[in-house]
Amino acid sequence: MDLSERLAISYYKEIADINESHKVYLVQHQETKKIYVKKVLDVFNLDIYRRLSALSIQGVPQIIACCPIDNQLILIEEYVSGTSLEELLSAKKVTCHDVLHYICDICTVLEHLHSLEPPIIHRDIKPSNIIITGYNRAVLLDFNAAKFFSEHTAEDTVLLGTKGYAAPEQYGFGSSTPRTDIFSLGVVLKEMLAVCPDYPSALNKITAKCTNLNPKERYNNVTALKREISRLLEKPEVPDSKDPYRFLPPGFRTRTPWKMFTAALMYVFIFWLGFNLEVKNAYGLGLWIERITFICTMLAIVIGSCNYLGIQSLMPLCNFKSKAVRIIGVVILDLAMAFGLIFLLILVKASFFS
Repeated sequence: MDLSERLAISYYKEIADINESHKVYLVQHQETKKIYVKKVLDVFNLDIYRRLSALSIQGVPQIIACCPIDNQLILIEEYVSGTSLEELLSAKKVTCHDVLHYICDICTVLEHLHSLEPPIIHRDIKPSNIIITGYNRAVLLDFNAAKFFSEHTAEDTVLLGTKGYAAPEQYGFGSSTPRTDIFSLGVVLKEMLAVCPDYPSALNKITAKCTNLNPKERYNNVTALKREISRLLEKPEVPDSKDPYRFLPPGFRTRTPWKMFTAALMYVFIFWLGFNLEVKNAYGLGLWIERITFICTMLAIVIGSCNYLGIQSLMPLCNFKSKAVRIIGVVILDLAMAFGLIFLLILVKASFFS
């Protein structure tokens, strides 16, 4: 590391440990006061990081500085605030809608990497290397195992990657290609689907194709994979027509005991509240119409909020990538159904008591 590089690195002061065992630290630039991430790498490809530092790829932290010293690489990169996909999967806080968007985000990143000259293959795509930001976007981290793709390389001679996510060719059964990243992404997709009980059956075929042991049987490129995922995003999110449980009420479709118990308590409460509802100046048949309308309104809100039989497809806002916009769409859908039932109540009462 020359004097200028040493000087540049000296401006970043360590303020916290992110992962001490992996030598990852939170640092602050002493002049600008901006926060960055500092990594000390023992395994790296300097040319990869120098190439990335010259680029600005959405979905990849910007490389601010990379300086080799004593067989290590000191890396300063953009700090990305968020939660790792690994943590979200452990907490089962991932929806099918999220899954589709996260895969599309990573595909977009890989499209940029694979279109470079020469292409960059990440070779270590896994949940812990994917950060989900506060804007619900997926960001790809850690290029320690990355390499430039060359058609003239016969086979990989050194295994770099993570067991369970690495493609067969990373074990010496061939040379890593862009399809190697597709394999790893397919494994990640499979893990995400494991925490999403209701998802389109087409995703099973997509996962199987991504993780085919023969690279030639996988998608030709990530653009083809992204196209398949995007088609599912454009379709209404409805349960598989062959699912025998699809008509069960919300809370019972997953057959998860605690969810069914909670849902049962909720339905009992709604009906108890409805049957005991008292309305001023409402008696007899009129009172029972009010009570039934109240119960139906509450159930309609549950149906809309839980996307029963894909009803959210009726509201375009529910299909937006932004979680905030999707929430607004669900609220509008619930209000529309509630006001519709109230309007129906007015019509019924008018017909009975006119």
